[in-house]
Amino acid sequence: MVHFGEHMTLDGYGGNFEKLNNKELVLHCLKDLPGVLGMHILAGPEVYFAAGNDKKDPGGWSGFTVIVESHISIHTFPARGFVSIDVYTCRNGLSQDHIVNYFVEQFDLKDTEVNFIKRGMKYPIQNIV
Repeated sequence: MVHFGEHMTLDGYGGNFEKLNNKELVLHCLKDLPGVLGMHILAGPEVYFAAGNDKKDPGGWSGFTVIVESHISIHTFPARGFVSIDVYTCRNGLSQDHIVNYFVEQFDLKDTEVNFIKRGMKYPIQNIV
């Protein structure tokens, strides 16, 4: 059965504070990864600092890039050594191991958690108009 796309979420633990707190590194990842995956940037990347909320979020950098194939987002939480990443594409056959290894290297992650979703399992094969 054909599905529309694939959505991988990656949570990284035990990352390097300085790297997770580096706006330019987050920007670099958002510029670099699409090309590494053979995808094409449509807009962005954009990276913003998000202040903490005195609850579970101590603040960090949030960024995204819109790719022709969908989007990539990164949210860092340097004080927790944590990063939350989404890679969503309309392509099939997303290289999960390649993406995990890329971010382990970029942020010196000690542990990762990956979730993978096939999107659009009922995606129509023909236009309706």
